[in-house]
Amino acid sequence: MSLNSSNQELFLQIKNLLRDSRDFIVSQVNTTITKTYFEIGRIIVEDEQNGSSKAEYGKNTLKTLSIKLTEEFGTGFSVQNLEYMRKFYVVFSKSQTLSKKLSWSHYVRLLVFADQPLKLQFYITETELNSWSLRELNRQIGSSLFERVGLSTDKNGVILDNLEKYHDPQSPDDIIKDPYILEFLGLEESIKYSEKDLETAIIDNIQKFLLEMGKGFTFVARQKRLTFEDEHYYADIVLYNRVLRCFVIIDLKIDKLTHQDIGQMEMYVNYFDIEEKLEAENPTIGLILCPEKDKAVVKYVLNQKSQIFASEYRVIMPNEEQLQRLINQARYQVESSQKI
Repeated sequence: MSLNSSNQELFLQIKNLLRDSRDFIVSQVNTTITKTYFEIGRIIVEDEQNGSSKAEYGKNTLKTLSIKLTEEFGTGFSVQNLEYMRKFYVVFSKSQTLSKKLSWSHYVRLLVFADQPLKLQFYITETELNSWSLRELNRQIGSSLFERVGLSTDKNGVILDNLEKYHDPQSPDDIIKDPYILEFLGLEESIKYSEKDLETAIIDNIQKFLLEMGKGFTFVARQKRLTFEDEHYYADIVLYNRVLRCFVIIDLKIDKLTHQDIGQMEMYVNYFDIEEKLEAENPTIGLILCPEKDKAVVKYVLNQKSQIFASEYRVIMPNEEQLQRLINQARYQVESSQKI
């Protein structure tokens, strides 16, 4: 049934009100559950501290408590969940403030970093800022975002400083990661795909791609035409970074990085700085995404271009060993660039 313009406006007002109310209720429920579980953890810890044997407490008291609470309130009070609540209180009663944007499931996932406060705070902050679902949080943890951000921008070997730069970027170096993990594109490394396939997959998953890119990125154009006299060139993807106030041109490659790729990107960057950039905006950044970088090209060509970067990407989630190797490579490249 179609609505006239007056009825359509009325419908949209009511729909928006209902959605806002629903979101508020969900938020309040999540906050109440989190606070309740925090208090349950506090009661357990205080009772445990009054006991004589922590081992016996863990074996007997939590088991009995689980049975009684399940009988009274239903599921959600297994021994494991009660142990989570206890740990939740122990970890977050020290210095952390509970976030209204994180659900109980988020906190349970993050408890694995209880002994790594910097890493814990990083993922809490990112979840708050980006409104990550539990699934997205799991993906970012699985792709070692913390390590990739710290090492790809770590010029001084101090990961804390660079994580702060990642949250508040001041220069192009602060926003570029290496590698980028693009497993959400649904491409297989074992199957030959074209640059067109890669570009289409990114556009189809643009929201996830922007999340992987990092802070402040917005989409501008796909296959942006750049005209030099009578010749036309096409930049694969153009983004804009609102924090740094500059264009970011992305060139997609399915083969190893070459010096010709860098030369072409330099031309694109110069074009944008002359034809597209406003006077109040900062110089354009060029980012070449490729599956592999030539160390000599990086050392003798790429490192001489202050506004042009190259980062590797992976279309499947690397296993732990592969990811560590990629991170080590990023560290090596950073250290090599410091010697030049």
